Formats: sequence, structure tokens, C-alpha cells
Amino acid sequence: MEAASVPSSAGLRRTRRRGDRVGDNLLHALTALAALIGVLIVFAIIWRVADGAWPAIKVFKLHFLVDGVWNAPLNKFGARDLIIGTVVTSFGAMLLAAPLSIAIGLFLSELAPPAIRGPVGTLVELLAAVPSVVVGLWGIFVLAPFDAQHVQPFLGRTLGWIPIFAHGQDKVESTVFTAIVVLTIMTIPITSSICRELFLGVPNELEEGAIALGATRWEMVKTVIVPSVRGGVVAAVILGLGRALGEAIAVTQVIGNFIPLKPSIFEPGDTGASRLANQYQGAISNIQVASLIYLAFILLVITFITNLAAQRVVKRFEFHRTGGD
Repeated sequence: MEAASVPSSAGLRRTRRRGDRVGDNLLHALTALAALIGVLIVFAIIWRVADGAWPAIKVFKLHFLVDGVWNAPLNKFGARDLIIGTVVTSFGAMLLAAPLSIAIGLFLSELAPPAIRGPVGTLVELLAAVPSVVVGLWGIFVLAPFDAQHVQPFLGRTLGWIPIFAHGQDKVESTVFTAIVVLTIMTIPITSSICRELFLGVPNELEEGAIALGATRWEMVKTVIVPSVRGGVVAAVILGLGRALGEAIAVTQVIGNFIPLKPSIFEPGDTGASRLANQYQGAISNIQVASLIYLAFILLVITFITNLAAQRVVKRFEFHRTGGD
């Protein structure tokens, strides 16, 4: 039998014309332009904030980071207590929000009956649509009184020997702890939604294989589902942390807006974002405005460092998951 003759490449008819590639070239140009615009916006924000903060940077230099005095009439400004307040409230919120978000994601993806999975998931996601000022008002009228009358005394009696839980019997409504709980409520929707999507993305074959080998559902979750997506879970938690670091209005309404910061979370405090929201419009001098923008620049740097650290953590998880040492 003779082999079928194959036409030479020279005899093949060209099926694409130059004009057919216009769509591809246009797509490449538009996507590259969008990426470039995003980068330019970031650099524009950094430049504008740094330029506005420059008068305060020249006057206070790096001493601004360790000085705890904020006295507008005397033109003395320091960000130490505000930075500590930002870190305490944000990381405290993530200590509460991270396990709750992971638990919500696991429940909605693995354990919830189909009849309630959709409604509960929708309600959790709707929390993200509630304006922060409304959450702050709820914190003032509902959360803060309940916290002062019930939660603080209980924690004070139980853990009062630890300095951060002291003064629980004082029953103060506007406290750092109230701000932590408000931030927890505001970060749970985005973190839990991402966790749920990650858990749903784990291949069913892996889960069914673990069950077939005799693993319980808890063992399957612990050894298959969570390790498969732990890098994404870390990214979701860091995304929630970024949300907490920048929140201003809700925190301003419940934290008490007081410095110097006290050792106990059951005392009033303040954060960088809250101080910005409180004083920028009513600043009485140019150096106060520059100091507030300097504070914003510090928050920007903290956010960038947090995101870079998160990327390194995610890459390390991915490296180990794909067989790296």
C-alpha cells in the first residue's frame, strides 16, 4: 500500500491574513495599558503622599516613629502610640477573624446541607456591603454596651492577671477591644468568601480518595483540604489584614480616640487611620497637616510590607506543595 502523499508546506494555502491579527494585537495593547495604568497609579499615590509628608519628615525625621506626643497647639507630633494602636487592633482582629473565616468557609463548602449553604453564604457576603459608618453606629449602640457590661467583666475576672486584659471591671464602652471586634466583623466576609472558594476548588478525587482510605471527615479536612490550599488561605487572611489596617470611620466611632495608649485593651485608644479621619479637616496648622500625611505614608509602608511578606509566605507554601525542600 502506498503511503498517502503529504502536500509540501509550500503548497499549503495561507488561512490567516494580516488583518486577522488585529484583535490579538488590540487585546495585548489594552491589557498592557491596563497593567501600566495600575502601576502608574500606585507610584502616583506614593509620590503624592510622600510629597505632602515631606515638611513633617524634614522637621521630625525618624523620631516621629518613636515619639508618643501628639499636641496640635504646641506643634508636637509623634506617631508611636498611633502605630501601636493600628498594629494591635489589626492583628487582634485577624487573631479572631482568621479561625472564624476558615471555619465558615469549611462549613459552607464541606458540611452545610445544600438547603442552607446558599442563604448562609449570601448573608455572610452581604456583611461586606454594609457601610463602615453603619457598622460603627451598631458598634456604638449595641456592641459597646454589651461588651462593657458582660464581656469585659468576664474576661477581667478570668484573665485580669494578664496586663492586656486588666481593668475589665471598669466597664468602659469605647475601647481598643471594641474596635478589634468591629474590625473582626468587617474582615470576616471577604476572608471567609475567599476561603470557601478555595475549599470548593479542591478536586473531589482527593477528598473521595482520603475517605476511601478510611479517613474521617475531620482527618480529610486536616490532611487533604487545608494543606492543598494553605497558601491561598494565608493570602486571604493577609487581604483581610489589609482591610483592617486601613479602616478609619468604624474604628473612629468606637475606639475612644485617646492617646497615650494604655497597656490594657479595655481602655480607650487610637489608630493612625482613625486619627487621620478625625483631625485632617480640622487641622490648625500646615505642620499638623503634614504630620497627618506623614502618618498616612507610614500606614502605606506598613501595608506594602505586609503584602510583600504575604507574597513570600504564599510562595513558600506553593514551593513546599510542589515538592520543594
